[in-house]
Amino acid sequence: MLWQGGGGGGGLRLFFPFVAGVLLLLRQALPGAGAVSGSPSELRVRVRLPDGQVTEESLQADSGADCVTLELRKGDGTLITLTADFKQEVKIFRALILGELERGQSQFQALCFVTRLHRNEIIPSESMAKLRQKNPRTVRQAEEVRALEHLSMDVAVNFSKGAQLSSHIYNICSEAKEAIYTREEDAKFWLEKEVDGSMFEVLPQSADLPDLQRCRLCADRWKPCICTYALSIEWYPCMLKYCKSRDATGKVSSYKCGIRSCQKGYSFDYYVPQKQLCLWDEET
Repeated sequence: MLWQGGGGGGGLRLFFPFVAGVLLLLRQALPGAGAVSGSPSELRVRVRLPDGQVTEESLQADSGADCVTLELRKGDGTLITLTADFKQEVKIFRALILGELERGQSQFQALCFVTRLHRNEIIPSESMAKLRQKNPRTVRQAEEVRALEHLSMDVAVNFSKGAQLSSHIYNICSEAKEAIYTREEDAKFWLEKEVDGSMFEVLPQSADLPDLQRCRLCADRWKPCICTYALSIEWYPCMLKYCKSRDATGKVSSYKCGIRSCQKGYSFDYYVPQKQLCLWDEET
């Protein structure tokens, strides 16, 4: 571990080991160090995609609003955004997918998936805002690959009322007004917090429509079906690391000294009124 101190005991910076010798910098929360409290900050890191390509990922933290946003572009041009709203305990995924113009699709298609944010899924916004990197050219790879999560998004969310769940829905999901989905179990959790239940609409399921197939098995592009969309957050700070120090009197204390990075994939199943809206989900 490498310490670097300024003259006269000024603000300490702590460099800590990272994946394959990569070093990241986490500024300690000392008076006058780091970004101004509450002001948004951004970190850009280079990450390797599963196909071997390298892309740039943006990590934005706003400790004042208590939210974190991660954004990356996949090799096929799809833009993936994840926003964690810690105040509202809401997680928002957005995918902007380039359309297949030759198959009658629009220029791009937008999807939004809204789920409950659980504790310890991602590091707090205050800690994210203090992350710095020593070498911006380093290509990063996650230390831990978390299990793929399958989510049945069986409820539609009304865009005009979505701000009750999170104010960020208005900006993030504006291109996906007719394609915002959540789970029934998450909707029940939010209803207990007294949000307006009229924002939720239960979508048709296979049990309701016996002929409802998965889109990959559906031959007719104009029939309704159950679509599957998969995405992956290739690199994100999922846990804080703590180190111990001993002062002159021998007293031991712990402090934040680093992060652990994770990769996690998600698979969303949801109803579409026609397969034309799910052309990526085809049998191969």
